[in-house]
Amino acid sequence: MSQHPQATDRTGPAPVTLAQLRRARSEGRPITMLTAYDASFARVLDQAGIDCILVGDSLGNVVQGRDSTLPVTVADMAYHVACVRRGVSRALVIADLPFLSYTDVPQAVASTRTLMQAGAAMIKLEGGQAVLDVVAQLSAHGVPVCGHLGLTPQSVHQLSGYRVQGRAPEQRRQLLDEARALAEAGIAMLVLECVPAGLAAEITRSVDVPVIGIGAGAAVNGQVLVLHDLLGLGSGRRPRFVRDFLAGRDSIEAAVTAYIHAVRERSFPAAEESYPDD
Repeated sequence: MSQHPQATDRTGPAPVTLAQLRRARSEGRPITMLTAYDASFARVLDQAGIDCILVGDSLGNVVQGRDSTLPVTVADMAYHVACVRRGVSRALVIADLPFLSYTDVPQAVASTRTLMQAGAAMIKLEGGQAVLDVVAQLSAHGVPVCGHLGLTPQSVHQLSGYRVQGRAPEQRRQLLDEARALAEAGIAMLVLECVPAGLAAEITRSVDVPVIGIGAGAAVNGQVLVLHDLLGLGSGRRPRFVRDFLAGRDSIEAAVTAYIHAVRERSFPAAEESYPDD
Protein backbone atom coordinates (compact mmCIF):
# COMPACT_ATOMS: atom_id res chain seq x y z
CA MET A 1 0.00 0.00 0.00
CA SER A 2 1.03 3.59 -0.44
CA GLN A 3 0.13 6.72 1.43
CA HIS A 4 -2.05 9.06 -0.61
CA PRO A 5 -0.68 12.61 -0.77
CA GLN A 6 -2.52 15.14 1.31
CA ALA A 7 -4.62 17.68 -0.56
CA THR A 8 -2.90 21.06 -0.73
CA ASP A 9 -3.88 24.48 -1.98
CA ARG A 10 -2.38 25.14 -5.40
CA THR A 11 -1.17 28.57 -6.36
CA GLY A 12 -0.82 27.75 -10.06
CA PRO A 13 -2.66 25.82 -12.76
CA ALA A 14 -3.33 22.14 -12.09
CA PRO A 15 -1.12 19.60 -13.88
CA VAL A 16 -2.27 18.50 -17.33
CA THR A 17 -3.73 14.99 -17.27
CA LEU A 18 -4.60 12.40 -19.87
CA ALA A 19 -8.27 12.90 -19.03
CA GLN A 20 -7.93 16.60 -19.88
CA LEU A 21 -6.32 15.76 -23.23
CA ARG A 22 -9.15 13.37 -24.04
CA ARG A 23 -11.67 16.05 -23.12
CA ALA A 24 -9.88 18.57 -25.31
CA ARG A 25 -10.18 16.15 -28.22
CA SER A 26 -13.89 15.57 -27.65
CA GLU A 27 -14.55 19.30 -27.30
CA GLY A 28 -12.47 20.27 -30.34
CA ARG A 29 -9.83 22.23 -28.43
CA PRO A 30 -6.41 21.85 -30.10
CA ILE A 31 -3.66 20.32 -27.97
CA THR A 32 -0.23 21.99 -27.93
CA MET A 33 3.07 20.12 -27.69
CA LEU A 34 6.75 21.02 -28.12
CA THR A 35 10.01 19.23 -27.48
CA ALA A 36 12.41 20.19 -24.70
CA TYR A 37 15.56 18.60 -23.37
CA ASP A 38 16.54 20.62 -20.30
CA ALA A 39 15.02 22.34 -17.27
CA SER A 40 15.41 25.92 -18.52
CA PHE A 41 13.56 25.47 -21.81
CA ALA A 42 11.02 23.19 -20.13
CA ARG A 43 10.26 25.97 -17.63
CA VAL A 44 9.71 28.47 -20.47
CA LEU A 45 7.29 26.12 -22.24
CA ASP A 46 5.51 25.23 -19.03
CA GLN A 47 4.99 28.82 -17.99
CA ALA A 48 3.74 29.74 -21.47
CA GLY A 49 0.96 27.18 -21.05
CA ILE A 50 2.05 24.32 -23.31
CA ASP A 51 -0.06 21.20 -22.77
CA CYS A 52 2.62 18.55 -23.36
CA ILE A 53 6.41 18.49 -23.47
CA LEU A 54 8.00 15.73 -25.50
CA VAL A 55 11.51 14.73 -24.52
CA GLY A 56 12.22 13.41 -27.98
CA ASP A 57 15.04 11.23 -29.22
CA SER A 58 15.47 14.17 -31.59
CA LEU A 59 17.96 15.22 -28.92
CA GLY A 60 20.37 13.09 -30.92
CA ASN A 61 20.16 15.67 -33.70
CA VAL A 62 19.70 18.96 -31.91
CA VAL A 63 21.61 18.39 -28.65
CA GLN A 64 24.21 15.73 -29.46
CA GLY A 65 24.88 16.90 -33.02
CA ARG A 66 24.35 13.51 -34.62
CA ASP A 67 22.89 12.91 -38.08
CA SER A 68 20.04 10.71 -36.84
CA THR A 69 18.23 9.61 -33.69
CA LEU A 70 19.65 6.07 -33.84
CA PRO A 71 22.62 6.48 -31.45
CA VAL A 72 20.43 7.80 -28.59
CA THR A 73 20.32 5.44 -25.59
CA VAL A 74 17.86 4.85 -22.77
CA ALA A 75 20.41 6.40 -20.40
CA ASP A 76 20.55 9.53 -22.59
CA MET A 77 16.78 9.76 -22.56
CA ALA A 78 16.51 9.23 -18.79
CA TYR A 79 19.03 12.01 -18.13
CA HIS A 80 17.13 14.52 -20.25
CA VAL A 81 13.72 13.43 -18.93
CA ALA A 82 14.93 14.09 -15.39
CA CYS A 83 16.23 17.52 -16.42
CA VAL A 84 12.94 18.46 -18.08
CA ARG A 85 10.86 17.18 -15.19
CA ARG A 86 12.67 19.54 -12.81
CA GLY A 87 11.54 22.50 -14.90
CA VAL A 88 7.88 21.50 -15.18
CA SER A 89 4.99 22.13 -12.83
CA ARG A 90 1.95 21.52 -15.05
CA ALA A 91 2.72 20.22 -18.57
CA LEU A 92 2.45 16.48 -19.28
CA VAL A 93 5.95 15.07 -19.88
CA ILE A 94 6.25 12.44 -22.63
CA ALA A 95 9.45 10.51 -23.37
CA ASP A 96 10.56 8.67 -26.49
CA LEU A 97 11.68 5.07 -26.20
CA PRO A 98 14.89 5.14 -28.28
CA PHE A 99 15.94 2.89 -31.14
CA LEU A 100 15.91 -0.86 -30.37
CA SER A 101 14.96 -0.32 -26.71
CA TYR A 102 11.55 -2.02 -27.10
CA THR A 103 12.06 -5.00 -29.40
CA ASP A 104 10.13 -7.29 -27.03
CA VAL A 105 7.92 -6.88 -23.99
CA PRO A 106 10.56 -7.46 -21.26
CA GLN A 107 12.95 -4.98 -22.85
CA ALA A 108 10.17 -2.45 -23.35
CA VAL A 109 9.08 -2.79 -19.72
CA ALA A 110 12.64 -2.22 -18.49
CA SER A 111 13.15 0.80 -20.77
CA THR A 112 9.77 2.26 -19.80
CA ARG A 113 10.44 1.77 -16.10
CA THR A 114 13.68 3.74 -16.43
CA LEU A 115 12.05 6.66 -18.24
CA MET A 116 8.99 6.84 -16.00
CA GLN A 117 11.11 6.69 -12.86
CA ALA A 118 13.09 9.59 -14.34
CA GLY A 119 9.88 11.63 -14.55
CA ALA A 120 7.94 10.78 -17.73
CA ALA A 121 4.16 10.52 -17.45
CA MET A 122 3.76 8.89 -20.88
CA ILE A 123 6.10 7.07 -23.24
CA LYS A 124 6.14 7.25 -27.04
CA LEU A 125 7.20 4.53 -29.44
CA GLU A 126 7.37 4.23 -33.20
CA GLY A 127 5.77 1.61 -35.40
CA GLY A 128 2.58 -0.27 -36.11
CA GLN A 129 2.10 -4.02 -36.33
CA ALA A 130 5.49 -4.83 -34.82
CA VAL A 131 4.77 -3.01 -31.55
CA LEU A 132 1.17 -4.08 -30.87
CA ASP A 133 2.14 -6.61 -28.20
CA VAL A 134 4.35 -4.08 -26.47
CA VAL A 135 1.59 -1.46 -26.51
CA ALA A 136 -0.97 -3.91 -25.15
CA GLN A 137 1.27 -5.10 -22.32
CA LEU A 138 2.43 -1.63 -21.27
CA SER A 139 -1.14 -0.30 -21.38
CA ALA A 140 -2.39 -3.27 -19.35
CA HIS A 141 0.15 -2.39 -16.67
CA GLY A 142 -0.96 1.23 -16.40
CA VAL A 143 1.49 2.92 -18.75
CA PRO A 144 0.05 5.64 -21.02
CA VAL A 145 1.51 4.95 -24.47
CA CYS A 146 1.74 7.36 -27.40
CA GLY A 147 2.06 5.74 -30.81
CA HIS A 148 3.94 7.27 -33.76
CA LEU A 149 3.14 6.56 -37.41
CA GLY A 150 4.04 8.02 -40.78
CA LEU A 151 7.63 9.15 -41.02
CA THR A 152 9.26 7.25 -38.17
CA PRO A 153 12.83 8.60 -37.82
CA GLN A 154 14.12 5.40 -36.19
CA SER A 155 13.32 3.64 -39.50
CA VAL A 156 15.05 6.27 -41.63
CA HIS A 157 17.25 3.72 -43.44
CA GLN A 158 14.36 1.36 -44.12
CA LEU A 159 12.30 4.29 -45.44
CA SER A 160 15.22 5.46 -47.62
CA GLY A 161 15.32 8.89 -46.04
CA TYR A 162 12.97 11.46 -44.58
CA ARG A 163 10.00 11.24 -46.94
CA VAL A 164 6.26 11.90 -46.79
CA GLN A 165 4.43 8.66 -46.00
CA GLY A 166 0.98 7.54 -47.09
CA ARG A 167 0.54 8.87 -50.60
CA ALA A 168 0.50 5.52 -52.38
CA PRO A 169 -2.81 3.64 -51.99
CA GLU A 170 -1.19 0.64 -50.28
CA GLN A 171 0.67 2.91 -47.84
CA ARG A 172 -2.53 4.79 -47.10
CA ARG A 173 -4.40 1.58 -46.28
CA GLN A 174 -1.52 0.35 -44.14
CA LEU A 175 -1.36 3.54 -42.07
CA LEU A 176 -5.12 3.51 -41.52
CA ASP A 177 -5.04 -0.14 -40.48
CA GLU A 178 -2.06 0.39 -38.17
CA ALA A 179 -3.64 3.42 -36.50
CA ARG A 180 -6.80 1.45 -35.76
CA ALA A 181 -4.78 -1.52 -34.52
CA LEU A 182 -2.71 0.69 -32.20
CA ALA A 183 -5.91 2.22 -30.80
CA GLU A 184 -7.34 -1.24 -30.19
CA ALA A 185 -4.08 -2.29 -28.49
CA GLY A 186 -4.46 0.58 -26.03
CA ILE A 187 -2.50 3.66 -27.07
CA ALA A 188 -3.53 6.84 -25.27
CA MET A 189 -2.35 9.22 -28.01
CA LEU A 190 -1.01 9.07 -31.56
CA VAL A 191 1.57 11.21 -33.36
CA LEU A 192 1.41 11.40 -37.17
CA GLU A 193 4.53 12.72 -38.87
CA CYS A 194 4.83 13.80 -42.52
CA VAL A 195 1.47 12.38 -43.59
CA PRO A 196 -0.77 13.99 -46.24
CA ALA A 197 -3.40 16.22 -44.65
CA GLY A 198 -6.38 14.30 -46.00
CA LEU A 199 -5.07 10.97 -44.76
CA ALA A 200 -4.27 12.47 -41.35
CA ALA A 201 -7.85 13.76 -41.13
CA GLU A 202 -9.19 10.30 -42.01
CA ILE A 203 -7.01 8.63 -39.38
CA THR A 204 -8.13 11.19 -36.78
CA ARG A 205 -11.76 10.33 -37.49
CA SER A 206 -10.98 6.60 -37.32
CA VAL A 207 -9.51 6.44 -33.82
CA ASP A 208 -10.79 7.52 -30.42
CA VAL A 209 -7.55 8.95 -29.02
CA PRO A 210 -5.98 12.41 -29.43
CA VAL A 211 -4.00 12.64 -32.68
CA ILE A 212 -1.06 15.06 -32.75
CA GLY A 213 0.40 16.13 -36.07
CA ILE A 214 3.82 17.22 -37.24
CA GLY A 215 3.61 17.82 -40.94
CA ALA A 216 0.14 16.23 -40.94
CA GLY A 217 -2.14 19.18 -41.67
CA ALA A 218 -4.60 21.03 -39.48
CA ALA A 219 -7.44 18.49 -39.19
CA VAL A 220 -5.86 16.63 -36.29
CA ASN A 221 -6.34 17.20 -32.56
CA GLY A 222 -3.10 19.06 -31.89
CA GLN A 223 0.37 19.94 -33.12
CA VAL A 224 3.97 19.28 -32.10
CA LEU A 225 7.23 20.79 -33.32
CA VAL A 226 10.86 20.39 -32.37
CA LEU A 227 11.64 23.47 -30.29
CA HIS A 228 14.83 24.24 -32.19
CA ASP A 229 12.87 24.31 -35.47
CA LEU A 230 10.29 26.66 -33.97
CA LEU A 231 13.17 29.00 -33.02
CA GLY A 232 14.73 28.88 -36.49
CA LEU A 233 17.76 26.94 -35.26
CA GLY A 234 17.40 23.97 -37.58
CA SER A 235 20.32 23.24 -39.89
CA GLY A 236 19.94 22.65 -43.60
CA ARG A 237 16.75 23.08 -45.60
CA ARG A 238 13.71 23.89 -43.48
CA PRO A 239 10.97 21.25 -43.72
CA ARG A 240 7.71 22.40 -45.29
CA PHE A 241 5.81 22.02 -42.00
CA VAL A 242 8.15 24.20 -39.92
CA ARG A 243 7.47 27.86 -39.14
CA ASP A 244 10.06 30.13 -37.52
CA PHE A 245 8.04 31.64 -34.67
CA LEU A 246 10.98 33.64 -33.35
CA ALA A 247 11.20 35.74 -36.53
CA GLY A 248 9.93 39.24 -35.78
CA ARG A 249 9.75 38.59 -32.03
CA ASP A 250 12.14 39.67 -29.31
CA SER A 251 12.23 36.64 -27.02
CA ILE A 252 11.95 32.87 -26.87
CA GLU A 253 8.98 33.28 -24.55
CA ALA A 254 7.17 35.37 -27.17
CA ALA A 255 7.90 32.78 -29.87
CA VAL A 256 6.53 29.91 -27.76
CA THR A 257 3.43 31.93 -26.85
CA ALA A 258 2.86 32.75 -30.52
CA TYR A 259 3.07 29.06 -31.41
CA ILE A 260 0.56 28.11 -28.72
CA HIS A 261 -1.87 30.79 -29.90
CA ALA A 262 -1.46 29.81 -33.56
CA VAL A 263 -2.20 26.15 -32.82
CA ARG A 264 -5.20 26.96 -30.65
CA GLU A 265 -6.57 29.40 -33.23
CA ARG A 266 -5.88 26.83 -35.99
CA SER A 267 -3.81 29.29 -37.99
CA PHE A 268 -0.90 26.83 -37.80
CA PRO A 269 -0.28 24.84 -39.84
CA ALA A 270 -1.47 26.72 -42.91
CA ALA A 271 -2.20 24.92 -46.17
CA GLU A 272 1.27 25.68 -47.51
CA GLU A 273 2.75 24.09 -44.37
CA SER A 274 0.88 20.82 -45.00
CA TYR A 275 1.33 18.03 -47.53
CA PRO A 276 -1.34 17.39 -50.19
CA ASP A 277 -2.64 13.87 -50.74
CA ASP A 278 -1.34 13.65 -54.30
